[in-house]
Amino acid sequence: MNALPRFRPRRAAQTAARLAALLALLAASTGGAAGTQAPDTVAAVVVAPRTPSPGTTAARPLPAALAWGWPLPGKPRVAHAFDPPDKPWLAGHRGVDLLAGQGSPVLAPTAAVVSFSGVVVDRPVLTVATADGLKLSFEPVDSPLQIGDSVARGAQLGTLAGPTHCDGGPPGEDSCLHWGVRRGETYLNPLQFILDLRPSVLLPVAGD
Repeated sequence: MNALPRFRPRRAAQTAARLAALLALLAASTGGAAGTQAPDTVAAVVVAPRTPSPGTTAARPLPAALAWGWPLPGKPRVAHAFDPPDKPWLAGHRGVDLLAGQGSPVLAPTAAVVSFSGVVVDRPVLTVATADGLKLSFEPVDSPLQIGDSVARGAQLGTLAGPTHCDGGPPGEDSCLHWGVRRGETYLNPLQFILDLRPSVLLPVAGD
């Protein structure tokens, strides 16, 4: 016959002590002693909200260094909004048109490298590429820059040329800059990258 397992008083005492501690903790969390709670009831445990401690995250505006500026001085008006087609081969508006006067300086919204400078159909086009793979195109723009030139955020890329499909407006807004952004073959709304149009995001709090 197999021998019966031996009773270990020390282990039983440890188990009893842990059970007693657990019952005491439960009684403290429900506001009374264990055993005073009515059968078939559930105690609601309320957890008070905690103030974020250093090292956690909090909602703050996106730093200027991580967002883009406008490609024109000031805050230009949008003449035509971003309206991409449902299918790549359909007609649509794959960028935004910003009102400005001919000859206005065109600025780099973010740091980039010139990837194209030339004429497309009948308009001078300048395209710059960012380090994270986005391509920003501007037309019509007269620019002295060449492929491979680096530009800093806010640097002048060239000047707004003509004609454009926004010609004939009031002085200072008699023309428009077409600005497109794409990742690969997918066009994105350029305005989502503008600093003063972006929402607050979760970022590490100071001290991280």
